[in-house]
Amino acid sequence: MVWTAFVHLLWRDLWVTVRDWKAFLAQTLLQPVFFLFIFGSVLPRLGQTTGTYSVLLLPGIIALTTLLTGMQSVALPLTIEFGYTKEIEDRLLSPLPVWMVGIQKMVFAAMRGLLTGALIIPLGRLILGSGFAISTEHPILLVLVAILAAFEGAAVGLTMGTIIQPNQIGLMFSLILTPILFTGCVYYPWALLDRLRWFQVVTLFSPLTYTSDARNPRTCRLSLSSRARSHSSSCLASWASAGFLKEPLTDRTGIVVHGIR
Repeated sequence: MVWTAFVHLLWRDLWVTVRDWKAFLAQTLLQPVFFLFIFGSVLPRLGQTTGTYSVLLLPGIIALTTLLTGMQSVALPLTIEFGYTKEIEDRLLSPLPVWMVGIQKMVFAAMRGLLTGALIIPLGRLILGSGFAISTEHPILLVLVAILAAFEGAAVGLTMGTIIQPNQIGLMFSLILTPILFTGCVYYPWALLDRLRWFQVVTLFSPLTYTSDARNPRTCRLSLSSRARSHSSSCLASWASAGFLKEPLTDRTGIVVHGIR
């Protein structure tokens, strides 16, 4: 019964996404498409950047889209469910342990993140033309890094959605997303930061660094296996701190689920 309820909840969320696919694609793809168009196509044609800059930019945009979509797919709906709709109470009254309700939300968010990250690849090929390049030397590890990035974003989003008050979610997105965005090697290669050693060390704390640099076909220096291990560690750390175990969900709703408060 537990796994049946889990699958039904997941299917419900997926069906809502399919039904509102236009809004979903507009919300998740509009910003990265404009990033690619302006920085990868317009500026090189104007001579403001080199033609190879798109090679550096595309992996970072894919990583950013995967992580950000996973984050938003949990945090924003949770603020609504904890708000006036109180939909979270219906989920917690399902025949699922509270921790599995959090896992279901993370799996759904990770699936959305992986989908949008994959959609950036053909869009990048269309926008960048001859400037399109992605490393496929280690496809299995690349897929592993992408999955970890999606769950990383989902874990961070669940943490934000369960701990932060709904009226503060916008502020926290700015405080959390901005440092991740600019220290995640989206706009510059990690290897060249050896000229700025202290900042190179800082970027290692961003989950985006491992995802974006892993796909870079020209400038990556860290081995993919080390990226996967580092990304796994940061992902597990986020899960441990996410509070998807009972307290944040039950404390915010004030209800007792399966005898656990």
